[in-house]
Amino acid sequence: MFGSRRRLGAAAFAVILLQAALVAGATAGPAGLPPPTPVPPDASLSPFPTILHTPKDQGQEPSIQAGSAVLADLESGQVLLSKNPGQRRAIASVTKIMTALLTLEESDPSEVVTVAADAVIPDDREGLSQLDLQVGERLKVRDLLFALMLQSANDAALALADHVAGSQRAFVAMMNVRARRLGMTDTRFRSPNGLDDTGYSSAMDLAVLTKAAYAASPLFGKITATLTYEVPAPDGPPRRIQNRNVLLWLYPGAVGVKTGYTSKAGYCVVAVATREGRTLVSVVLGARTEPFSQAASMLNYGFSAYTQATFVEAGEDLGEVSIVGGAVTVEAAWGLQALVRTGDVGRAVRTVVVDEDAAFPPAPGEEVARLQVRVGDRLLGQVPLIVTSVPGPVEVEGDGPWWSRAASSVARAAARAVGSVFA
Repeated sequence: MFGSRRRLGAAAFAVILLQAALVAGATAGPAGLPPPTPVPPDASLSPFPTILHTPKDQGQEPSIQAGSAVLADLESGQVLLSKNPGQRRAIASVTKIMTALLTLEESDPSEVVTVAADAVIPDDREGLSQLDLQVGERLKVRDLLFALMLQSANDAALALADHVAGSQRAFVAMMNVRARRLGMTDTRFRSPNGLDDTGYSSAMDLAVLTKAAYAASPLFGKITATLTYEVPAPDGPPRRIQNRNVLLWLYPGAVGVKTGYTSKAGYCVVAVATREGRTLVSVVLGARTEPFSQAASMLNYGFSAYTQATFVEAGEDLGEVSIVGGAVTVEAAWGLQALVRTGDVGRAVRTVVVDEDAAFPPAPGEEVARLQVRVGDRLLGQVPLIVTSVPGPVEVEGDGPWWSRAASSVARAAARAVGSVFA
């Protein structure tokens, strides 16, 4: 969980603004400085910076000081930069991304949650981020989701878990089933809020989880991009909460997602930003100090050093491919776009790899090969090649009909391997 600084007066803010303007190498955001987080100043040890420190050369690959990190394209999942991407680490309140995903998938935002006793944070745990929920209090799922993702309210996570699964234990089981379905092999959840510090995940798995959360509902993106929100209180004025992701104030294009801190996990953030139609996710785990500057440096690198290029057009005619028994004309089943460093676009090589099981005559529309696109040793992606027309069979020496001779040749086909290369 990320904590707060003490409330600052107008004079203090003026001093900070002046200092911010003078710091070299800093990234200024479009929304100015975030106001002080309205939670007790001792809620956690996490810093709440008012400026980001990033390399002046945004296209320079940043030095990652955190324990592990991943920078990826959110839509395609293509990884642009990483450090220990599969390392298993405690992730603190970043856990709540999975809590939000399951809640969005298994309930309606308009449903009403009745707070059970096990969702109320005991007084002896004062200082934890919470809404101070009361037993029997009734709140909409939507309001609790905002509290979960903006203020990182731990009691909101528990209340949502009870509502969705009937108990927190059952909800944790659902979290782990969902993680396995997403292919998150380096993840194990132990609680709905991450305070346990015995659960773990990896930077790569969290990038996968974030992609799934955005795909689950437009509400996820709306919540994580919200700066402040008011949650109804049992009596009196509503509880005003503020997003603890300061990138929303300090980084141009930032739209989410979640912060986290415990002494074991260190400072963590999953940050998403959008510029010129591209959306990147930056995951920073185990930073020793505020993680926002590292996340911003990685995002800068992705936006500045990489360009999106089209390497295969959907339906592109790729000529003939030789398979066992004959040759067929093929086209690309779909297009391929990928992010590459600006200077590497012209270095891409396209290679046709024939399917070992393809034999003459294939049906029109059947996949018989794949077109792989590489830059150096890095595979950017591959596209299925499907048959568009089937010429007459190739004559093969020997007795019997052509299809019999072609079938016999399958058993001895040392020539099934790699096809032609396209520049």
